[in-house]
Amino acid sequence: MRFLEVALAAAGLHLSIVFARDGEQKPLGVGPALGNKKHPNIVFILTDDQDLHMRSLDYLPLIKKHLIDRGTSYKRHFCTTALCCPSRVSLWTGKQAHNTNVTDVNPPYGGYPKFIAQGFNSDYLPVWLQEAGYNTYYTGKLFNAHTVENYHSPHVAGWTGSDFLLDPFTYMYLNASYQRNHEPPVSYEGQHTVDVLAEKAYGFLDDAVESDKPFFLGIAPVAPHSNVKSALFDGDIGDIGDVDDLAVFSPPIPAKRHEHLFKDVKVPRTPHFNPDSPSGANWVRELEKQTQENIDFNDHFYRQRLRALQSVDELVDGVFARLEANGLLDNTFVFYTTDNGYHIGQHRLQPGKELGFEEDINIPLIVRGPGVPAAEVSEVVTTHIDLAPTILQLVGAPSRADFDGEAIPLRKSELESATTSRHEHVTVEYWGFAITEGKLFGEAEHRLYLNNTYKALRIIGKSYSFYYSVWCNNEHELYDLKTDPYQLRNLLHPTEKAPETLLGIPFTKVTARLDSLLFVLKSCKGQTCTRPWQALHPTGDVQNLRDALTSQFDDFYVAEQKRVSYDRCELGYVIDAEGPQFGTDGLVYRHGARWDEWV
Repeated sequence: MRFLEVALAAAGLHLSIVFARDGEQKPLGVGPALGNKKHPNIVFILTDDQDLHMRSLDYLPLIKKHLIDRGTSYKRHFCTTALCCPSRVSLWTGKQAHNTNVTDVNPPYGGYPKFIAQGFNSDYLPVWLQEAGYNTYYTGKLFNAHTVENYHSPHVAGWTGSDFLLDPFTYMYLNASYQRNHEPPVSYEGQHTVDVLAEKAYGFLDDAVESDKPFFLGIAPVAPHSNVKSALFDGDIGDIGDVDDLAVFSPPIPAKRHEHLFKDVKVPRTPHFNPDSPSGANWVRELEKQTQENIDFNDHFYRQRLRALQSVDELVDGVFARLEANGLLDNTFVFYTTDNGYHIGQHRLQPGKELGFEEDINIPLIVRGPGVPAAEVSEVVTTHIDLAPTILQLVGAPSRADFDGEAIPLRKSELESATTSRHEHVTVEYWGFAITEGKLFGEAEHRLYLNNTYKALRIIGKSYSFYYSVWCNNEHELYDLKTDPYQLRNLLHPTEKAPETLLGIPFTKVTARLDSLLFVLKSCKGQTCTRPWQALHPTGDVQNLRDALTSQFDDFYVAEQKRVSYDRCELGYVIDAEGPQFGTDGLVYRHGARWDEWV
């Protein structure tokens, strides 16, 4: 970590210190929350499956008014696992999914029961905030497999007040079940779920005002997720013969007042929308070109998503109206983001997520609050792993040594400094399945793809922008997004002619560096996740990809380093399937033994 921030709480103040590359300590400023005289409030709005690259934010005028025009948008913000539950657990713990081992939406590899089994119910953000003197409130979707049967086994910890959406009704827009505090679930059949949520959020805001303590309020509408009629499930998804027996997906359902909107809007017709030639790797490359009937349905699906988001737009407006009416706006930070992105038609894909393409991992993040520049667009690389450290820093609470991320720069001066000092990489990882959420139109299409496990790296510098991945069948992907922003040309696919050079050096030498970086990141812990180059170069002479490209390191990367590989595909994080591992002592490990003891 080029910045190591230490928060010292004393008399309501904290001191932030930056350790620069040369080790010099530089104070950032005194006082909680960027210089405020009192601890700030936090409102955190978390939508479900909202896209950035299909321009959903363009259709949300109230979010533009309150957040985009009055706050900072983080253009290069990424989730690290493009699936609801793993992404949310990572967000609230500050840990990569390979360190939470919550990698799915259902047991045995994920969901609320796995969150409990991993010990996080007493060790995640709301618990830490309460320890810092905050009241904490939450309404909406927390995790998948949090159900009408297990909500009390045990109750979710860390919340002063809560009202959770529960499975199997979480994604039923007109038949949601909510469960308040320790009370039994209540069904809201016939009422639109986001309207129900809005009233609950406003109620918790009233409770927070009355308490006269600093507060955190989480608001998690299900929009624009697909409408899903599902059954409770406690088995292994690999045992399912037909996924429709588990869940029936359909387009989201907007509130009646919004169902007439956007009649002529279509999914943006970008170059990678239903392309003439296949792209990607693994099962994605085998998809057929979509028919016009298919495209027409997917355009309808897209319009329904935009319509469902209008209720979220109104909810945000209501939150800001109440913050302003109570005199809280000047001392409240409002975060707006989503758990993962979404694709419809790109790369011939049916509606869904779970992949490493930009549509699925590059997602909205907007922050407004005291000291945060208005109408700013930041180019710094940030991830969901950074949000828990950011919030703890804002409230003046101590950071945690086991965080895999680091606080996001919020002030103008911090943003400017971060353009040259912040890390440039994102660790992307996924295990298990991909589900098609729209209709199936081609005979060769499937609802469920089980071989969807991969590790990937997204890296963005001043002169380069790459996505590199290794799938569990050991297929590889590499996209140069500077020249191929829509990821249509996989430079490592056998049918593609790879360039002789990248960045002015031989192509294979660049891929060797990328693979070595992913080799560290795919099993990193703590500061190694933000300082992976130091694991490869302990002397500190390499800070980024450009530094690593120096010819003096050619033998080290091309000849000496082990490569990212899998032994087999698994539906969850099974360590002995994931090939050699990079040890914390800098040695290469394979399944717990040193590599040189294996070969």
